[in-house]
Amino acid sequence: MPVIFFDIGATLADVRTGPDGSLVLRPLPRVMAVLDALHEVRQGIISNPGPSEDDVRRVAAALHTAFPGRFGDGALLHWGVKDGRGIFDRAVASTGETASDACVFVGEDAQERAFAREAGMRTAAHPVFALAATQSRAVLRARVALPDGRDLSELTTAMNETEAVVVQTVSERLALAMVTTEGAQALERAGFTVEPRGPVDATETFPSAQGRPAPQAPLANAPRPGR
Repeated sequence: MPVIFFDIGATLADVRTGPDGSLVLRPLPRVMAVLDALHEVRQGIISNPGPSEDDVRRVAAALHTAFPGRFGDGALLHWGVKDGRGIFDRAVASTGETASDACVFVGEDAQERAFAREAGMRTAAHPVFALAATQSRAVLRARVALPDGRDLSELTTAMNETEAVVVQTVSERLALAMVTTEGAQALERAGFTVEPRGPVDATETFPSAQGRPAPQAPLANAPRPGR
């Protein structure tokens, strides 16, 4: 059975610091539904809370408050910098007998995903694609065009029902997205025109920093403990 590891900031949750200095994680859209759908799959964390043990305790407490009853296997919680394959190798080893290619790292940062792949893991740029990664299904860059009479809210609704995520809104008639083949087909059936491009991790994904989602992403400019 696969094991899925998630980054926290900008992947699972919006990270905020409260007025009292406490850390608050707010699950991002669609994340809880993804975790529910994967409830039979072992799930862990690979995230950098900061350099001190207090940082680790603070982020771990916020994680369990935001996601009660989840991520309960302490052996699958890995805290530290993701500046090489080391932390990903340790994550694979912590799973026991699970092969590295049965482990998935889900994170918004393209460089971190590259390090995970060096450790033999599969990767996904968004939680929506975690299941596709466990099944070795490709996630593609795509241009999605809206026909006359359709607006961006309708596109968002259609994407929320399939394996597709808006990365950047270019205009009222065009969005850049990540999609699986199944997601692209679902959007086509909903009346949108989808032009698939290359795999998400084949090149720099989109014109956005480090492969992160573009401006409308909830945490684009916020402080990001818990990455």
